[in-house]
Amino acid sequence: MTATIPNLPSLYEPFSTEAKWQKFWEENQIYKADPNHSGEPYCVVIPPPNVTGSLHMGHAFESALIDVLVRYHRMQGRNTLWLPGTDHASIAVHTMLEKQLKTEGKTRYELGREQFLERAKQWKAESGGFIVNQLRRLGVSVDWSRERFTLDEGLSQAVVEAFTRLYAEGLIYRGEYLVNWCPASQSAVSDVEVENQEVNGNLWHFRYPLSDGSGYVEVATTRPETMLGDTGVAVNPSDERYKHLIGKTVTLPITQREIPIIGDEFVDPTFGTGCVKVTPAHDPNDFEMGKRHNLPFINILNKDGTLNANAGEFQGQDRFVARKNVIARLEADGFLVKVEAYKHTVPYSDRGKVPIEPLLSTQWFVKIRPLADRALEFLDQKNSPDFVPQRWTKVYRDWLVKLKDWCISRQLWWGHQIPAWYAVSETNGQIADNTPFVVAKNADEAWEKAKSQFGENVQLEQDPDVLDTWFSSGLWPFSTLGWPQQTQDLATYYPTTTLVTGFDIIFFWVARMTMMAGHFTGQMPFKDVYIHGLVLDEKGQKMSKTKGNGIDPLLLIDKYGTDALRYTLVKEVVGAGQDIRLEYDRKKDESPSVEASRNFANKLWNAARFVMMNLDGQTPQQLGEPIATELCDRWILSRYHQVIKQTSNYIDNYGLGEAAKGLYEFIWGDFCDWYIELVKSRLQKDADPASRRVAQQILAHVLEGILKLLHPFMPHITEEIWQTLTQQPADSPQTISLQTYPQLNTQQIAPEIETQFELLIDTIRTIRNLRAEAEIKPGAKVTVNFQSENPTERQILTLGQAYIKDLAKVETLTIADKSNQATVTPKESVRGLKTIGLIIVAIVFTRLAYTVGYAIDEVPLFGTFFEIVGLGYTAWFASRYLLSASARKQLWTKLFPPTTEQAPQATPQPESAENSIAGVVGTIQVVIPLKGVVDIEAVRAKLEKSLSKAEAEAQSLTSRLSNPNFVDKAPKDVVQTARDALAEAQKQAEILRVRLQTLP
Repeated sequence: MTATIPNLPSLYEPFSTEAKWQKFWEENQIYKADPNHSGEPYCVVIPPPNVTGSLHMGHAFESALIDVLVRYHRMQGRNTLWLPGTDHASIAVHTMLEKQLKTEGKTRYELGREQFLERAKQWKAESGGFIVNQLRRLGVSVDWSRERFTLDEGLSQAVVEAFTRLYAEGLIYRGEYLVNWCPASQSAVSDVEVENQEVNGNLWHFRYPLSDGSGYVEVATTRPETMLGDTGVAVNPSDERYKHLIGKTVTLPITQREIPIIGDEFVDPTFGTGCVKVTPAHDPNDFEMGKRHNLPFINILNKDGTLNANAGEFQGQDRFVARKNVIARLEADGFLVKVEAYKHTVPYSDRGKVPIEPLLSTQWFVKIRPLADRALEFLDQKNSPDFVPQRWTKVYRDWLVKLKDWCISRQLWWGHQIPAWYAVSETNGQIADNTPFVVAKNADEAWEKAKSQFGENVQLEQDPDVLDTWFSSGLWPFSTLGWPQQTQDLATYYPTTTLVTGFDIIFFWVARMTMMAGHFTGQMPFKDVYIHGLVLDEKGQKMSKTKGNGIDPLLLIDKYGTDALRYTLVKEVVGAGQDIRLEYDRKKDESPSVEASRNFANKLWNAARFVMMNLDGQTPQQLGEPIATELCDRWILSRYHQVIKQTSNYIDNYGLGEAAKGLYEFIWGDFCDWYIELVKSRLQKDADPASRRVAQQILAHVLEGILKLLHPFMPHITEEIWQTLTQQPADSPQTISLQTYPQLNTQQIAPEIETQFELLIDTIRTIRNLRAEAEIKPGAKVTVNFQSENPTERQILTLGQAYIKDLAKVETLTIADKSNQATVTPKESVRGLKTIGLIIVAIVFTRLAYTVGYAIDEVPLFGTFFEIVGLGYTAWFASRYLLSASARKQLWTKLFPPTTEQAPQATPQPESAENSIAGVVGTIQVVIPLKGVVDIEAVRAKLEKSLSKAEAEAQSLTSRLSNPNFVDKAPKDVVQTARDALAEAQKQAEILRVRLQTLP
């Protein structure tokens, strides 16, 4: 009975294939982690994307990198957990909902907190999973059963536990401090949520008159409206221009308040006039000066960015409207000196996208130094965590050293409401800066605490503010595993193994996690931090919504498939942490680099189809382990095990891009282009059965290994091929994801064979190139003469001559020693063996003769007689055959008569040199006689015609580019196109000239 031969469809269709396996993996919970599973734990928590977000190229890049690591370690037998989840994104969601309400003519206050939060939850249920579903399309091997959301009940309990513990330990406090205020979201934002943008602005110079009427000082500012809150003027005490004024006062224009002139070393004498206005409630540097000199703090801003009652006649005006009006008033009153154009940096709210305002506000803060110092202790004493690349260690350390107290309260409703309750009955039913409060885990506990302090009639109101999103995200590595409960997940998978994240959130997130983990768990939350770069656009620029230069990963997935995009993103990485550039044609929405990866997938698919069609319906397991019998077998097995070693080393050291490129070269080059071609003749039905069996075994064995090596990078296509190759049952298939990663066998590695085969490959390539240059028809067989002075090279060529003949379409092949023109053929090797054999026989015969002679010598008279005869014959033989060179050569010819085969000359005869084309490989000269193979004159004529055309094109373009009218007036892209075309024409002409010169 003929075995059924399983096979793949003729074309690889990524879209249905990828959807099929994504569904299979998730429905069968293939990636569900089990803390009881054997193996060393390997745990990664996903950097949680904002629930408001959609998949961008950064998400795709990061997820691809993580998935390579997770799939690899899973196949290595590690007890693997990749935990997914999303962040509630307080400011983003809050802002979005308020915009929706504004279109309806409502405010959140009219709606009320309860209904506002209900609306937010409804939005999250309907749209919040959008990015999660997009992540699923990437085929990430996460444990979806453990998906977390930062507002989940369990994570919310962890947040409350962390807050109450820190407060009890004196590490959280409530106080008045200058914060970064976002008027758009009407909330405080942290330093790391501020994006500095360079803008073209102005520097306004104003006169502040001295109160004693003796003159004035001149100040310069970029924010004129803040002068309404000035409470001092500062100069450097060493500045000779102004130090005599220290202690005097000036009368502030418009408000007519008297404010002091102070001396402070912070003032830069070279900036502006060297005399600066001090507004402690609206500038962080002025805030510190105000504290040092006990200046009043006057806030002139409302939370929506309008001016308050302290601004006098400008009350109610927007800050930028007020700026214009203040300038106009000062100019009208004669206080404006001049206006200078001034490029400077303005801090913008990363969420609200408007300039932030330093604002004096009562907020909740974390005393950061004890937490930062604990993290620094782990870093300095244990190098924990270990940053890859190492250069980011210094950046992380510097950040920890410079950290100031962390403002963790946000004036929003969507998020973790601060677990503090105010005794409003003590301050007329209102929450004021001086309202007493209790911190508790819930309302009942708060009531009990407040009742004991303020009596039975106390009225409590919970703080309306929520915690900074990064507070809950800082707990992510352990809160997602069940902390503060001591769960089995926490015991097994914590600390996590690797954090993969971008450098742009080292401060936002990484430092928060290390500080929180060090304090609450006594351990760093992860062993390694792999910092990846950015995906840049086709021009090498950072992608951003502002520039509008983003590339939609889903568009590329729809065009080329998920595996192609994933593989491209990983393969483009050159060194850990480096940015990558993605080729992209915006007019066509096409990417040449992703298309190349899709072509690679097709190459693997077609190779797998060929292999399976030649296995007689057998699986790799049925065929069994291969035992190499031929040179190419030993070569491919050596290369295969080298690639196992290389890929593992790269991934273990986060060289993911290098690993991907190495697999590409092995699969496309060594396996598909060379080994499969080399064994095609051995797979024929009439081939030697034993050789055919070995070829089948090696093809099946290496193909299955390739699929496993490539699986972390291209999971879908490798799963599909592996299922067919191993003939998995349709009702209960295994998955390649859970197979053992290929094991290295160092005994299979043979560097000397790889070196030999590399020479054969280069030789075949050279012959093919020479054939192409001479325009020899693909099917025509040629004669090739090799000449080399190197005996090792000649031996390799001899061993591989069958491969050369087969793959380079060679009919007659000769291998000659260029140094002495002696022919080296397979018979030469046999002749050498004959010589060694004759020597051995001579030695044995001599020994036998000596034994016989010794016996005869014992017989009386016989011994003397034979000695005389032997001596005489020896003298004759020496004089006849040994005394002269010609006699010795005659003896050699008698002993080893020459073969009838005539050796070709190492150096071609003049007539053959005129009709040959030659190339060089190492020290090997490769000569292909062309007589009778090609029409030399026809080829010459064709090349000359092409050369004339290229030269004419180059001349025309040169003339065009020499015309100043064209270069100066034509669009830049048109001029550049002409220059590119000229370079191409010149290059083509040079190539054609070289080809003409090499023609016989």
